[in-house]
Amino acid sequence: MEIDSIIFDLDGTLWNSMAGICEAWQTVLANYPNLTKGVTPEDMQGCMGLPMDEIGEKLFPELDKAGQKKLMKEFCETEQAHLEKHGGMLYPKLEETLKKLAQKYKLFIVSNCQDGYIQAFFKAHSLNKYFSDFECWGVTGLSKGETNKILIARNELKKPIYVGDTMGDAQSAKVAEIPFVYARYGFGKVEEYDYVIDYFEELLTIIFA
Repeated sequence: MEIDSIIFDLDGTLWNSMAGICEAWQTVLANYPNLTKGVTPEDMQGCMGLPMDEIGEKLFPELDKAGQKKLMKEFCETEQAHLEKHGGMLYPKLEETLKKLAQKYKLFIVSNCQDGYIQAFFKAHSLNKYFSDFECWGVTGLSKGETNKILIARNELKKPIYVGDTMGDAQSAKVAEIPFVYARYGFGKVEEYDYVIDYFEELLTIIFA
């Protein structure tokens, strides 16, 4: 594969932070006795890949926009503090694989998360040394495809690929007009892709083929 860089999604691609996310929700919802609905791992799995405002709409449709925004802001702050301290579950051989890839290619992250979430991933697991740059919905306010375009232009990338696990990730690669690698071990189901991997280390086989 002839490439100069690799852009990664975060949730479902590099790590699974579901346990920490649910703990953060439990902490926040304890302050809202009027909200009787809890947030389960199944609920969160259905939200993976969505921007934070859409997650608020999906999980709490009974609240107005202002209520959803307030709740999501409190959740994001709680979640970030929790993940910075406790981290998430890294997929097997993640760091070893990133280290090998970073020796030849520039690595990046583009996610639909809030600003601070990618930084929490870096802080918890000390993986920032492998990445050249990152961008997210929380900064751009744009779709993942448009956010990909911003990162690609900023870093003057010529032949990047995008690695992700959801239909939204596949669509973002299409919008950015770059090849898509489907991480089938993640959260989503994708029918159209250029390449597929069933475990993270398998990326080496595709990249260095």
